[in-house]
Amino acid sequence: MINIILSKKINKMASLDQKARKQAMRSNIWDHVKILDKKNTLELKKIIKIYGWPTIPMVGKKTSFNAWLLAQHADKDLKFQKKVLELLKNIYKKNNKDINPSNIAFLTDRILVAEGKKQIFGTQFHFNKKKLGIPFPIKNIKGIEKRRKEYGMRPFSEDLLSAKERFKK
Repeated sequence: MINIILSKKINKMASLDQKARKQAMRSNIWDHVKILDKKNTLELKKIIKIYGWPTIPMVGKKTSFNAWLLAQHADKDLKFQKKVLELLKNIYKKNNKDINPSNIAFLTDRILVAEGKKQIFGTQFHFNKKKLGIPFPIKNIKGIEKRRKEYGMRPFSEDLLSAKERFKK
């Protein structure tokens, strides 16, 4: 049964997260986003402590994704991101329908890039001096499509094209 109260809370946090990021991209002022990320991270930690990870059966598909989004943006707390990654992996092993497997791939890459390591799914991009969206270095690029397919992700070439368009703006 869906926990509607928890679902609404997480969705509101994610909505504020996205609004703050859109505003920061327009103004190039990120102070508010950093403060909000810290607040959301603390709140998500409390939620996990009380309920465990917000799975699809617990809060619905959209809200489970939104919880992951908040963890993905907890860049100032790598230890927490690693804890979330382990939770996601354990849940996936028990029942692969309880979370979106691509969340594991994205968070894995986010952590690897933060540690200065090569990503393995090619999910993390940045823009270069020419304002072209390019991926951070990828380990074993030849096997990337197979790895992405295992986690239900679209082909890397599509993400690459999408990133180049997104970073042009």
